[in-house]
Amino acid sequence: MTQEPTTVAQVTRDEGRSETDDRGHVVQLVFGSLAAHTLRAAIDLRIVELMGGAETSATDLARKAGTHPQATLRLLRALAGLRLLRESAPGTFSVTPAGALLDPGAPGSMASLVTSSAFMERIMQPGWEYLTDSVRTGDTSFEKAFGKDFFSYLKDNPERYAGFNEAMSQATRATAAVLPGAFDFGRFGTVADVGGGDGTLLAAVLREHTALTGILLDTADGLAQAPETLRRDGLTERCALVPGDFFASVPEGADVYLIKSILHDWPDDRCVTILRHCREVLPADGRVLIVEPVLSEAVDPETVGLYLGDLNMLVNWGGRERTRAEFDEVCHRAGLAVVSVTRLGGPGGLFCLIEARADGPAADDAAVMSRTGQ
Repeated sequence: MTQEPTTVAQVTRDEGRSETDDRGHVVQLVFGSLAAHTLRAAIDLRIVELMGGAETSATDLARKAGTHPQATLRLLRALAGLRLLRESAPGTFSVTPAGALLDPGAPGSMASLVTSSAFMERIMQPGWEYLTDSVRTGDTSFEKAFGKDFFSYLKDNPERYAGFNEAMSQATRATAAVLPGAFDFGRFGTVADVGGGDGTLLAAVLREHTALTGILLDTADGLAQAPETLRRDGLTERCALVPGDFFASVPEGADVYLIKSILHDWPDDRCVTILRHCREVLPADGRVLIVEPVLSEAVDPETVGLYLGDLNMLVNWGGRERTRAEFDEVCHRAGLAVVSVTRLGGPGGLFCLIEARADGPAADDAAVMSRTGQ
């Protein structure tokens, strides 16, 4: 007997989901951007903060927030539909555990993620209109929307650059809460943060490890807010600011070179250049620490955000998220060997700490030496 081919719908039904479930899932995906705007409005209006953990009527909340009563009710019901609030009685709401994460003052708050993504969307969303073209060609789409690459656009728009730096700082704070305790920084003397922006991450490491000194490398625009960060934390005397270009060189004098959310902005060859510059100045017992998400070899639907982020790298930067094997490869080409990969967990979310050490000369350099007989 000839077996009929299995369809996608049959596979789904075999997994216990009905066709109605599947259609509802697709509808949720289609309207996903509307949900994101709803979360942003809730944070802008301080909905969760004003509720204060107590059941609150839409009328009372509108009075506290200074908003239109009926429109407020409609917003609260949308938030309840998203399981961020619960409507315990008609027109009366309480905050769910997920909704509590929209309070900036709550432990593990995700409010900064929501607000920073709101800023980033204004820059990045136009490129997504050309996602189909990027998939066809493998090229970025940002230039089609703005006429120049992402970082050139920021350089020509200082107010957007300042907003970008703030968004990156907010996104880094969660990692800064866990990284200082995730690695034995205390056995080293100086940490250099390569492309460290306003210094949020490096400042966290220096506060926790008081014997360390720091070097913060970024462009002059990238470092614009760094003096205030260091002053606020009393670290001005312990950290040197170095304007520069990590594609040209990185400063000497550090035992640990920290690179967070930099490599995924760039294709492999550019990443090798950055890593090779670190390798060239790395002491024999030094370390390069890469802080980035690490993709699993096969897709885990629970980490779908990583794969959407990977598409964002394609559309707007030309970079990519990478698997462990792909990190091994770019490190090897730069003369580094990956020692360990540790998921940071906690507020650090899906980020991993990739520890690498020197492993002979950079692979490209070794090839040249072999050809020349050196």
